[in-house]
Amino acid sequence: MSRKDWKNTFALLGSLAGKHTDVLVSLVLLSVFQAVRPFVAVILTGTLVDAVYADASLETLFGYAAAGVGGICLMSAAEGVFTMFFNRKLEYMQEIQGLPLNRKSMAMDYEYLEDVEVHGKRQRIEKFGGWSLLALVLSILNKLIVAAVTVIMAVCVVMPMFVRSNHGVSQGFVGSWLMSVLFLAVILLLVWLEFRAGGYFNGRVAEARKQISGYEARSKYYLDILSGHEKQKDLRVCKQQRLYQKEFGDIALHMKKGVDKMAHFYALDMFTQQSASALTGFLVYVFAGTLACVGIISIGNVVTYAASILKFTDAVGKMAYLLNHLKGYAVFAGDYVEYMNLPQRKHEGAIPVEKRRDGKFSVEFDHVSFRYPGSETDVLKDLNLKFEIGEKMAIVGKNGSGKTTFIKLLCRLYDVTEGCIKVNGIDIRKYNYAEYCDLFAVVFQDFQVFSFPLGENVASGSDVDVKRAEEALERAGLGERYRRLKEGLNTSIGKEFEENGVTFSGGEKQKTAIARAIYKDAPFVIMDEPTAALDPESECEVYAGFDKMVGNKTSIYISHRLASCRFCQDILVFDQGKVIQRGSHEELERQNGLYRELWEAQAQYYA
Repeated sequence: MSRKDWKNTFALLGSLAGKHTDVLVSLVLLSVFQAVRPFVAVILTGTLVDAVYADASLETLFGYAAAGVGGICLMSAAEGVFTMFFNRKLEYMQEIQGLPLNRKSMAMDYEYLEDVEVHGKRQRIEKFGGWSLLALVLSILNKLIVAAVTVIMAVCVVMPMFVRSNHGVSQGFVGSWLMSVLFLAVILLLVWLEFRAGGYFNGRVAEARKQISGYEARSKYYLDILSGHEKQKDLRVCKQQRLYQKEFGDIALHMKKGVDKMAHFYALDMFTQQSASALTGFLVYVFAGTLACVGIISIGNVVTYAASILKFTDAVGKMAYLLNHLKGYAVFAGDYVEYMNLPQRKHEGAIPVEKRRDGKFSVEFDHVSFRYPGSETDVLKDLNLKFEIGEKMAIVGKNGSGKTTFIKLLCRLYDVTEGCIKVNGIDIRKYNYAEYCDLFAVVFQDFQVFSFPLGENVASGSDVDVKRAEEALERAGLGERYRRLKEGLNTSIGKEFEENGVTFSGGEKQKTAIARAIYKDAPFVIMDEPTAALDPESECEVYAGFDKMVGNKTSIYISHRLASCRFCQDILVFDQGKVIQRGSHEELERQNGLYRELWEAQAQYYA
């Protein structure tokens, strides 16, 4: 692993250290007990063999056995306690990891949420099924510490054997010293070869895993289609099953090839490890047996030293495997670090939004141009316009003309590329962002209604003003439906989490979103195609009650249906990022221009 890999891995673990230091402490203690406990049994076995060979008394043998077994039992009990604690923490590690990720997602600049690369990082961090990246790294770290402590323990236990073999020189056993040097060289060579082979094979496994990661994301996308009845309507009615099966089959084939390649290298790695282990075991027993035969070590030492050396070589092999495995996850840890360290590009203003008693707000787009990050084409071009509080404004135009981008800039989801937007004469970038957001109540075309109680959906929180929520539902045209709900505002929308939940139609969900905008009672009300999911009768009801819904607030209404804009005093016609016409419906209808062209194209459907 490179220095950067370690840095990213420890940064990931650092996200755990703040409030969950006990997890890391229990991990280290658990790992130490897991590594040391087997050596107690190894040393006990060698000691008992020597005691039996020396004709020790039964009391002595029982004493050794009782001390060893007692020590093993105590260590096993401690290990069990730490294992239970550690495993409990691992069970909700996904949530522990998810909390900072979710906080970052909700706080980061909106432009990152529409960035494919940023979205890919989040997907890669969370692509491990029921396991979290953090849990996987902790699990590997646990095994890595066990292997490292095992190596240290083995060296400490075996060192006396080589010291004694060197003492054999003074006793005339020069061969034992030469044999120990040769034995060490061969063992270290085998360990090095095993380590290198493990690194090579695991590197090939990581490459294969990387190749199939993209197919895993696509597989999840196709599986999600089958997870809900809404997505399967098109699949069945349009008879797209064959297309779906073909696409999913191709993905499965590519994934199978990748998995087969991974299995191939796993098998080679396993064969290499087992072969090296078998050869090492043979050499260990030959060497230790020879030393015992010439009287340098005892028979019990043969058992202890041989078992310890085998544990040493096995631990080194595992360390090679685990380090390479950890290196694979360090790539995703790097994604985590980069995701969490995404800089805040948006200027954070500090000026509080003016609290005007008369509720007057003026908005000005002053030579505003905008292009999306990574694009060289302006979506809005040198836009100049003003409007005041209390006006009802409609925005119309063809798809891609810049209507939705205009709203995103006004709500400051993005900052302008050139020029500035002013509210009451002040650049909106200078305002406190949270206070600035309080100015707007927005119903986006792709609005979201959550599987929460109706009241919480309307109030956008758990503290619901009942009277105010009921009034908002009534004004949004959902009053009659609301009165039929047995649990009223406590009725859960959807059956995902509540068996007694109510399934709302698309139009009812849209009215709920409109009620949420009314409940917020913000100075600006923005509606992006607010009647797209409504039937004609409900649409007419919304139009007729629009004045009642928004009152004296500034309302901006985006629609493809020009007939729905007739109640607006001010209509902006967008085309290719510019406002090319502005006026009332009657004024624009009399002019030769895009509005009249669009109106005449749609008029036949209004007759």
